[in-house]
Amino acid sequence: MRTILGGPLGRGLGRAASVSAEQAVATGYVTGWKVVRRLPEPQARRLFDAGADRVHRRDGRGVRRLRSNLARVRPELSRSGLEDLVHRGVRSYFRYWCESFRLPAWPLDDLVARTRTVREERLRTPYAEGRGVVMPLPHQANWDWAGAWAGATGMPVTTVAERLRPERLYDEFVDYRAGLGMRILPLTGGEPPLRLLEDSLREGAFVPLLADRDLGRTAVEVTLCGHRARMPTGPALLARETGAALVPLTLAYVGDPSRPELELTFAEEVPVGAGAEGVGRAMQQVADVFTAGLRAHPEDWHMMQRVFSDDEGTA
Repeated sequence: MRTILGGPLGRGLGRAASVSAEQAVATGYVTGWKVVRRLPEPQARRLFDAGADRVHRRDGRGVRRLRSNLARVRPELSRSGLEDLVHRGVRSYFRYWCESFRLPAWPLDDLVARTRTVREERLRTPYAEGRGVVMPLPHQANWDWAGAWAGATGMPVTTVAERLRPERLYDEFVDYRAGLGMRILPLTGGEPPLRLLEDSLREGAFVPLLADRDLGRTAVEVTLCGHRARMPTGPALLARETGAALVPLTLAYVGDPSRPELELTFAEEVPVGAGAEGVGRAMQQVADVFTAGLRAHPEDWHMMQRVFSDDEGTA
């Protein structure tokens, strides 16, 4: 974000350049939260669109990875069609950041009014029964918006976040999400989150978990958009151990660009069988839900990192 924003935010980021790189990043994000939320929405969106266009033209490492990932999602596209999709994808990614900077000051009634849902009962029914809900979702559209919507409509969120560096930036992210009604557990550097999540789910909690990428040794291999990929086993294990419902979610930006909305599509509950095979089958069903959602709205998949196993060894 440091290279794309002018005015007060740009000056704030310029001052940050005199400190360490980590502190500069933290200062940039904090300044963004303070400045961007004060701008009128149309002005903020134009600013971030212009930044996205510049980043797309520069064609850096993240954009190239996004292009590679989207080519696997929509292999039928021509070269020009794929490039148009990549451009829209970068704009969607920047839109996520624009909204994230603005969310703490966004009236909750407006946020809820601009959220569309498809088969919402698949979320509400098990939650009302006190079972708890584990909701795997991809890095698609705006998951922070979805979490704020859940909290504002009576379903406070408990989830896990990677501990960022520097510590100040992590603290800011935790405070920001807490302000949206979310309870954040650190993935590392604190009490192991698994037991806390299990306890919360047994008490009927709602736990969304980003689940479209895991290159660790405990991940399970699935087929995603017709290609091999690795996804975390955690969502399925948590659901099986606690009796919670495993309900995948996909997200998309919809509606008039001048007043955009977020659409949340809830899939059917996925059963989790015994043993490693049961976990693998469940996560493949989750991957199938993700595949349908990503192919329907590929421009909203903000994946600028390696996902597919066939890309192993590439940057």
